[in-house]
Amino acid sequence: MTWNEDNWLLRVRNLTKIYGDPNDNTLALTGPAFNSNICPETDSIVACADISFDLYPGEVLGIVGESGSGKSTVVKMLYFDLEKTGGAAWLTPYQDGGVNILEESNQRKRYIRNNLMGMVYQNPRDGLNFGFSSGGNIAEKLIMSGNMHVGKIRERSSDLLNKTEVPIQRMDDRPGTFSGGMQQRVQISKAIANNPPLLFLDEVTTGLDVSVQAKVLDLIRELQNDLGIAMIVVSHEYSQLLVSSLL
Repeated sequence: MTWNEDNWLLRVRNLTKIYGDPNDNTLALTGPAFNSNICPETDSIVACADISFDLYPGEVLGIVGESGSGKSTVVKMLYFDLEKTGGAAWLTPYQDGGVNILEESNQRKRYIRNNLMGMVYQNPRDGLNFGFSSGGNIAEKLIMSGNMHVGKIRERSSDLLNKTEVPIQRMDDRPGTFSGGMQQRVQISKAIANNPPLLFLDEVTTGLDVSVQAKVLDLIRELQNDLGIAMIVVSHEYSQLLVSSLL
């Protein structure tokens, strides 16, 4: 696929996250050249630094690295789970891409999360409310974006569970009664409930059996092909990187 340079969906520039109290030398004294992400002057920890990229509509971007390399930190900052230390990001469906979403108010960030983004976490407990039913979790996402019609919400929940191959008769069951693979399917259903143009997937197959991993990967590939959602996919192992299954 060929992309127009001006047709980007998400633009990220110099995204940085540092824990602690950095000084002006922190970035210069850390990194591959020093084989350390701990600043020798302040003991602050650089989780990631100067991350820049453009993501285009329908594109799949893979971020691969060992545990602790900061890859999950990148998507969590873009999804507003973590505050940035520095950098900027723009999303074209929001204010025509003219506003740095990382500097918006918490209220506006909630709007962006609920309407323009989806997240599938490594641990389903981070993305699902285990006190709600599987259908209730999807309903929560729909309600947060302003959908209040109970009948339409239940119909949409049923359609999504069917699409992700979760038995409809289990729509009123809580995720805690499901297997790990099925929990991820419910989480995917919730993440795509509002047809977001952008989906984050953070180590979604880690901890699952190999056969279950393959089924979840197949599902994600099918959804990407059918819906054309742009995705940022995080993995700690290149051989399991979802991009190889999605392209």
